[in-house]
Amino acid sequence: MARAPDRSADPHHARRWLILCVIGIAQLLVVLDVTIVNIALPSAQRDLGFSDDARQWVITAYALAFGSLLLLGGRISDLFGRKWTFIAGLLGFASASALGGSAQTFGMLVSARALQGVFAAMLAPAALSLLTTTFTDPAERGKAFGVFGAIAGTGGAFGLLLGGALTEIIDWRWCLYVSMVFAAPAAIAATRLLHHVPVPSRPPLDIPGTLMASSGLFALVFGLSHAEREGWGDPVTVGFLAAAGVLLVAFAMLQRRVAHPLLPPRVIADRNRGGAFLAVATAGAAVFGVFLFLTFYLQNTKGMSALETGLAFLPMSVSIIAAATIVNTRLLARTGPRPLIPAGMVSAAIGMALLTRIGVDTAYASHVLPSLVLTGLGYGMIVGASIATATLGVAPKDSGVASAMVSTSQQVGGSVGTALLSTLAASAASAYVTDHGAAPVVLRHAAVTGYSAAFWWAAAIFAVGAVATAGLLRSGARPVAAHGGPEPAAAAS
Repeated sequence: MARAPDRSADPHHARRWLILCVIGIAQLLVVLDVTIVNIALPSAQRDLGFSDDARQWVITAYALAFGSLLLLGGRISDLFGRKWTFIAGLLGFASASALGGSAQTFGMLVSARALQGVFAAMLAPAALSLLTTTFTDPAERGKAFGVFGAIAGTGGAFGLLLGGALTEIIDWRWCLYVSMVFAAPAAIAATRLLHHVPVPSRPPLDIPGTLMASSGLFALVFGLSHAEREGWGDPVTVGFLAAAGVLLVAFAMLQRRVAHPLLPPRVIADRNRGGAFLAVATAGAAVFGVFLFLTFYLQNTKGMSALETGLAFLPMSVSIIAAATIVNTRLLARTGPRPLIPAGMVSAAIGMALLTRIGVDTAYASHVLPSLVLTGLGYGMIVGASIATATLGVAPKDSGVASAMVSTSQQVGGSVGTALLSTLAASAASAYVTDHGAAPVVLRHAAVTGYSAAFWWAAAIFAVGAVATAGLLRSGARPVAAHGGPEPAAAAS
């Protein structure tokens, strides 16, 4: 039985639901910014006059800064306090967004996107660690993580919808300015609602580990991004991926030897927690097949506008919200993550497999909508169960870096998925053109063939994820103690 939570040591308890609203806004900022700028890119390119080759840097700059600095951002939250790390992340993100929205040159836009990534790397871990330490009662924790998981899962689709609306109705610059509308009020509310909890002891920052982890993650994200554009055999791709492998292996070895590691091995040693990180990475890699290639299909093949494309993703968003909420409020505490995450992987795999039926002339209602619902339900189950499990039982002093691992897993998984699926789609489309010629009608069919190939591979990634997580996760629920850690229990196989 779980002990009754001790409220006297929790300065946030009385305001916990208002704090959840602020945390939700912060999480929405981080996830929607991954896709909202994609919609604005064509308009920004026409306005600022940069080339197609340069266009990718608007996306890559954010991914590089965000992905490489997440672990550092998480540890900063642990060492210097979650409140001020969270507020600094919000204000910095708003300022960088204002800079990007007012950009008059391509260099200024890319610099602003990199700054957004830097502050997002502070904001994301602080937000999740605040949630973890604020909600320790099992029933309330389920509701809070249901909301958080729903936002994490639907933010990308919401970014497409909001980006399409802003680009068509106002101007592409508002795809960046809109972050200020969210961030500034959230920062003001956070100063009133959050208490600064002093850190009992502040061990020195693991400088060698920080340099190794940040450099290794930078090399990994850059290598994957370069592979998407130039191919896996390109010397730059090979060099950066090899460097990433060496640096990250060295980082893992170092963390076992230093007194105050950046990423304590205890954070990822638990089977459930490790399985949750793997699930987030796997789902991130596969779900990009929906957001990326289905966006291309709806706009380029079906002729939908940016706003219509965003609306087309709404059924998926509703499905994610429903699944994540039910998982966290009704199922996870009873069953544990083992039946839920693999089942979500299977549902998403079926949805992706059904999406391969699309053609140049097929209808949205019959060939896209059912797949979006199935994939959304599956992804909601995965994200809802994984995020809650990944932070369950983590000591408060490690909550920031554990939260950072959730975002790192999602970012790395997304980078792997984008690079891998883009390469496979391009290869399938090229083979189709080789076999059928290069007439305009053939090119349209070739593009759809490429999208279908990407969906097949995404389905395979989800299927492998189902097998891997079923083998790694424990059976049964683990009750939560008052301090947020699991009660002692016999490990189930």
